[in-house]
Amino acid sequence: MCRMTAGPNPEGRSSRLARLLPQWLDHLLAQRGLSPRTVEAYGRDVENFFLYAAEAEDEGEPRGEGPFPDSRDLFLYLAWMRGRGNTGRTLARRLSALRAFFAYAVEEGVLDANPAALVENPHLPQHLPEVLSREEMERLLALPDMESKNGRRERCMLELLYAAGLRVSELCGLTVGDLDLQAGLVRVFGKGAKERLVPLHGLAVRLLDEYLRSWRPLFRPAGNHLFVNRAGAPLSRQFIWKRIKALALEAGIRRPISPHTFRHSFATHLLEGGADLRAVQTLLGHADISATEIYTHVQAERLRGIHRRFHPRSVS
Repeated sequence: MCRMTAGPNPEGRSSRLARLLPQWLDHLLAQRGLSPRTVEAYGRDVENFFLYAAEAEDEGEPRGEGPFPDSRDLFLYLAWMRGRGNTGRTLARRLSALRAFFAYAVEEGVLDANPAALVENPHLPQHLPEVLSREEMERLLALPDMESKNGRRERCMLELLYAAGLRVSELCGLTVGDLDLQAGLVRVFGKGAKERLVPLHGLAVRLLDEYLRSWRPLFRPAGNHLFVNRAGAPLSRQFIWKRIKALALEAGIRRPISPHTFRHSFATHLLEGGADLRAVQTLLGHADISATEIYTHVQAERLRGIHRRFHPRSVS
């Protein structure tokens, strides 16, 4: 748990808010179900603002008015960070943490309004996610040795990543009880312990059924996790990442890919096939539709590439 390492002036405008920080972090951990690492990152970002505010107040620098920090203080804080070489991504992350913290302060009756609500996020360059083509995905899925227990486990892992658009942490956390093969569903616990049900296609169901009956017992699993190593313990994210990197090289895919590439490809291929954006949002477990909209940009960029390549009037 992150705790304040230094505090603002006890009489300063940020002092009452600063005292609320540990309570908010406990709320994120216990009530929201966020991971300790995420909670610590939130704490550092909010604490950074308090330290800046205390120092600025002690030195008599310009600030907003009123008993608490306001939007003017936030604008000055962002300008101060930018002047010290922080990237737009860092600014956006810290502003997001402050916006969430101030929203909690409003809920607790400490603030009347969220001073970060009307502060726009810094403009960020858009980096489109890496997506595999259907042909590349087929090559990858065909690589595991189906006559060995490791190959069977590997094929099921890859199939699940692509069939259900899973994050690698979600894949590692799956248990046997999360599968309902009769209904063709997998239960996934995503960020913030949010639960979603994702349908599986027939091939994935058959492969998983064979894996559970004939191949998983050969690993002598010590618990209920779906995918385990040779000692029977749950697989790590690092192991899966390394295997996918090795398989990509074997498949002749030279650009860097990761387990998350399967999730990106899952969403993009669904949209290319005519899926509704809201349906893809639900399948991915995105809380905000804007997180899903990035895949429409991927789709549009790929279509532009095809147009540039094949249209007779295209000029390269």
